[in-house]
Amino acid sequence: QLVESGGGLVQPGGSLRLSCVASGTIIRLYTMGWYRQASGKQRELVAAITSVTSGGSTNYADSVKGRFTIFRDNTENTVYLQMNSLNPEDAAVYYCYSRGVWGQGTLVTVSS
Repeated sequence: QLVESGGGLVQPGGSLRLSCVASGTIIRLYTMGWYRQASGKQRELVAAITSVTSGGSTNYADSVKGRFTIFRDNTENTVYLQMNSLNPEDAAVYYCYSRGVWGQGTLVTVSS
């Protein structure tokens, strides 16, 4: 099970940190991803981090490179998405994903 939190309303230029707590799985062993789905659009990959044994490498959608950071706290079994310099185009429901399991999503709204 994956449970996201941390979404909310933020002004343009602001920051949010999303959290995804995993139960029933050990996140360091698997690739973890953050996806988002804006209203009327398809779900898209935002960021992913590979397992520790695969080097823990990260990759990002071009639209968020340099602004978002995905990282993992293995002791907390949690993966995070630090989002900076948010703009209205980042508004969406953000989902955590791993091994065929989706979280319930957390809503991010960017508005002044």
